[in-house]
Amino acid sequence: MVREILSRQVRLALCLFAATLTSYLPALNGEFLWDDSGHVTYPALRSLEGLGRIWTHLGTTQQYYPLLYSAFWIEHRLWGDNVVGYHLLNVLLHATSAFLVVLVVRKLRVSGAVLAGFVFALHPVCVEAVAWISEQKSTLSGCLYLGAALLYLQFDETRRRSRYALALSLFLLALLSKTVTATLPAALLITIWWRNGRLAWKRDVRPLAAWFPLAAAAGVFTAWVERKYVGAEGLDYTLTVPQHILLASRAICFYAWKFALPVNLTFSYPRWTIDSREWWQYLFPAAVIACLATLALLARRNPGPLAGVLFFIATLFPVLGFVNVYPFRFSWVADHFQYLACLGLIIPLCSALVVVATRNPYTRSHTSYFGAAVCIVLGVLTWRQCGMYSDPETLFSETIARNPGSFMAHVNLGNIFVDIPERLPDAIAEYEAARRIDPSSMEAHNDLAVALERSGRLRDAIPEYATAVRLRPDFVRARMNLGRALLELPDRRQDAIAEFQIVLRLQPDYQPAKDMLRELGADTR
Repeated sequence: MVREILSRQVRLALCLFAATLTSYLPALNGEFLWDDSGHVTYPALRSLEGLGRIWTHLGTTQQYYPLLYSAFWIEHRLWGDNVVGYHLLNVLLHATSAFLVVLVVRKLRVSGAVLAGFVFALHPVCVEAVAWISEQKSTLSGCLYLGAALLYLQFDETRRRSRYALALSLFLLALLSKTVTATLPAALLITIWWRNGRLAWKRDVRPLAAWFPLAAAAGVFTAWVERKYVGAEGLDYTLTVPQHILLASRAICFYAWKFALPVNLTFSYPRWTIDSREWWQYLFPAAVIACLATLALLARRNPGPLAGVLFFIATLFPVLGFVNVYPFRFSWVADHFQYLACLGLIIPLCSALVVVATRNPYTRSHTSYFGAAVCIVLGVLTWRQCGMYSDPETLFSETIARNPGSFMAHVNLGNIFVDIPERLPDAIAEYEAARRIDPSSMEAHNDLAVALERSGRLRDAIPEYATAVRLRPDFVRARMNLGRALLELPDRRQDAIAEFQIVLRLQPDYQPAKDMLRELGADTR
């Protein structure tokens, strides 16, 4: 009997992996994208000492997720810069999470466990998290999160301390991979309430009492790192309390809509203007409140939908705008933000579909065919969406096609063209588009100046460098570029020296500025 159960589990796991791999085949040869080079281990960190620095030195990596960067360190040892290895591991992690979804749903004692696993594996809103190498933080932390959830639900049934200890250990590892997993304690309480129909303080709440402070500490620490080391602060992130509420409610509606109708998914969505004076923006919080109120009224008969929506909102909470994260500079929403949250919609919907189908004598015998049809449609959409992540030019060109107002995509597309001499005019056009969209983007002004200078338009480049410096006085790269450009003009030598000296005041150990000043015979103090 045990052998038969294990055999069924192995077959299910293999089917999930095969379906996931098939849907993600177009992504396997996808090149490094955007900030992948900042996640895959830097040359300076590829030694054992570098591995230690990942854990002990803040700022060594883009974010302080030491388990994630340790995984990248090991992967680089195994396959270097071969992208296939990174993509295959992401697919394997995602398929493993889908298998864990099946086991967790079975622990909840609701229908549709297998369908929920396949829908999660194949739904196109997960493509960004799986096809983008940098988002291994989502797939790795997702496995740990779901593993911790499964072990905790086993503890809840058996009260075995070993299960509790293992669950807590996986939760801590998940936090070291991506802090959005800090929502797990709240998610566990929601799922236990769904399964048992109530929450008891001693049995249900008290065992998780130690988890909430750990989650809160991880969240506060990560928010500080985002501000201090990543740059998630300034006017782009300043919102009033009403604006925060409007943003959060609109984001919830956005994610639910994209889950329900996964078309026109893109790498960077339009960044909405949050205006508390616009009456129609209050339709979003009204819709969220109405939905919760309706589900609460229905919860006595079926708590599943309410539990799912509460899970959905609670898991999204870290990315609803109450805590600043760097990507908010470009867009308030991103597909990978709902990687785990979408389970709150998948599980109740799959359960309801299976229950309705099996109760109806006309559909009972065709339930599996209907589920297969749903999975095939989702798999095809995922296959198509993966094509967007094949290479940087395709990624940013497709993003611009779906979101012409993305200054970030225009800048990055320009960065691809600027190193190709015959495409310098295209690079200039992209940078100019970015500047029109966001005149306050110091990167757009600096990069436009670089392209203009390379095309021989030095006198047009200098004002752009100067604007970048004015927008951000501590922008060292722009000041160095401005100084070098000024040296090309016969009467601007002293202005160039002044720029290099400012750089040294900003960064006293910045060697390129010291070298330039020594070459010019100027003071380096």
